[in-house]
Amino acid sequence: MQYSRPAILALADGSIFHGYAFGADGHAVAEVVFNTSMTGYQEILTDPSYFGQIVTLTYPHIGNTGVNPEDTESKRVQAAGLIVRDSASYLSNFRATQSLAEYLHENNIVAITGVDTRRLTRLIRDKGTQAGCILVGTDEEKALELARAYSLDDHQELASQVSTRQPYEWSQGPWALGQGFESASHTHRHVVVVDFGVKESILRQLVARGCRVTVVPAHTRAAEILDLNPDGVLLSNGPGNPALYTEAIATAQELFKAQIPLFGICLGYQILGHALGAKSIKLIAGHHGANHPVQDLASKKVYITSQNHNYALDADSFTPEMELTHISLFDRSAQGFKHKTQPIYGFQGHPEANPGPRDIAALFDVFIDDMTPSQKA
Repeated sequence: MQYSRPAILALADGSIFHGYAFGADGHAVAEVVFNTSMTGYQEILTDPSYFGQIVTLTYPHIGNTGVNPEDTESKRVQAAGLIVRDSASYLSNFRATQSLAEYLHENNIVAITGVDTRRLTRLIRDKGTQAGCILVGTDEEKALELARAYSLDDHQELASQVSTRQPYEWSQGPWALGQGFESASHTHRHVVVVDFGVKESILRQLVARGCRVTVVPAHTRAAEILDLNPDGVLLSNGPGNPALYTEAIATAQELFKAQIPLFGICLGYQILGHALGAKSIKLIAGHHGANHPVQDLASKKVYITSQNHNYALDADSFTPEMELTHISLFDRSAQGFKHKTQPIYGFQGHPEANPGPRDIAALFDVFIDDMTPSQKA
């Protein structure tokens, strides 16, 4: 496929990249990050943790397997825009129902192909994530003006824009080739998931382990959660700066008093850490990809994990009741903790791993095994 519409990527530092549009017309302005996954572009685009970000895919050839209805992580594309080296001219996959370009048009997402993504990735790695603008057209001055006018600090409390508005029950398990999505059966535990931008694969992992799942909005108070009589509460992944989620941090502190298992994933992990008194830091370029080595400090085992975050808990700020359980072998940043006396724990990466390896999915089993014995089969 030959793309004829010129497009520009401008970064706030003045860098300009030229390419061609293969999504919607117009422009997109957001924080620019890079993801090193070799597969899973559809899951990445629909992951609510990417809300408010333009995603650069470092793998050069994107779109060759098309798009299908089963591989989404939410009901819409969440990323603000997409940057690739080479958008595939043809798709080839028996599950595909449309091309990536058609999918982006349908969801009104601006995208650019033909970009030197190696140069762009090195720039972000060295200078850090920054505001950027993808503009369909040739007006470099306008693209640069839009990028520089975008303040990253003003776009960091984002869960309210991706969370569910109303509570709902989820009963769909994982998808299997030739069988479709599994149905919930033999539910022995009730898990309430606080939705800060939850990936549907997280919900499916809970269903696969015999859980009845209730999803509630990000702003739900502790009393409302406990009124649902959960056996455990999961704080989900999501976008933004964890330090700004003061309401959610206060809710977590109230939930501590109930002494039921609490499991935090990604943003949820960071919120639990803040609720226990720890602090978070912003990483230079974040961790985004499906090839991140993480070490379990107790067993010394190394797991290859899926990651998607710009912030991390500062291990030096951990309070006495917090025990560091996992670290990144890329930069030694904190990847997990547990409470020393209560069933409270979290993990920075994505144990459901869509896309990515499922090395560390057993963390879901730890959470479920800690629930009230009387509720077990």
